[in-house]
Amino acid sequence: MVSTYTVMIHVVRMKVSQWGVRVPARQGEEMRQALIREGALDASLRLVHEGDSLILPLLEQRDGAEWCGFEAHPGREPLPRHELVGGIAIMQDDDPAGAEKLLASRPSLHTVVFAEGEVHGEYRTREFKILAGEPTTRTQVTEHGHLFFVDLAGAYFSARLSTERQRILAQVQEGELVLDMFAGVGPFAIILAKSASLVVASDLNPKAIGLMLENLEKNRVRNVLPLLADARHLGRILPWTFDRVVMNLPLSGTEFLPEAFRLCRHGGTIHFYSLVSVEGEHVARIRELGGTVLAERVVRSYSPAQWHAVYDVRVC
Repeated sequence: MVSTYTVMIHVVRMKVSQWGVRVPARQGEEMRQALIREGALDASLRLVHEGDSLILPLLEQRDGAEWCGFEAHPGREPLPRHELVGGIAIMQDDDPAGAEKLLASRPSLHTVVFAEGEVHGEYRTREFKILAGEPTTRTQVTEHGHLFFVDLAGAYFSARLSTERQRILAQVQEGELVLDMFAGVGPFAIILAKSASLVVASDLNPKAIGLMLENLEKNRVRNVLPLLADARHLGRILPWTFDRVVMNLPLSGTEFLPEAFRLCRHGGTIHFYSLVSVEGEHVARIRELGGTVLAERVVRSYSPAQWHAVYDVRVC
């Protein structure tokens, strides 16, 4: 006869299959905090210890993730699915009761919102409904020692690209001339400025440029040139060709690829972000323009049929 105690232990230790990311144990806390900032950590599950590694549970698949078993935290009610951007939580559902629960669970939160639509328009903005907390879409985001002022309704910003920004920074050689064609509030530009001699940070959205100016001042960065301009005309405005070009416009960046190739020097690198439905979707077009794909990576899932990918391209 199985005792009640045995049954309870079985329930507590029940395994949950989920995506997870494996890191060296010494980097576990740093990665955990980064995932929390991105709103990507599944806090309802325990992390897994395997030798010298830790596996942290994720809310969704990403590049490098693996499918494994986790134990649920006993007695912990899972919070509504959400993404964190500074002190704002973006919920996946229009659920005011869940928003109040979420607001109470994290002292760092000041606002919970629901995104009423996808990113759209030439300014790359979204509409948000305030569900709980302060009636604002403005917040501050801390990322790897930098502080960014963000207005979710006014200008595009993705906390989920934090790891991607660090990946590109590791590739930038000292003294490079870098162009960020769709800079938003400046996170790529400000982070890459650590190694580059100059970063030209262009955006069409006046609110994004205003926030970028605040962020440049806050982070005391002096080698970023903000530029309010349409990326289609950068070749007629700028007197340089660049060692590296960042193209973070996943919904419609393909139409700007010819301009990026004109602005990047021979042997330079383009980081081209796009929503794709099949692997290698843009390889033919990149080759047609005179580029070689060095790598194609999944940044994050976007929908069951699409994912956010980045192509690292060498200009030949």
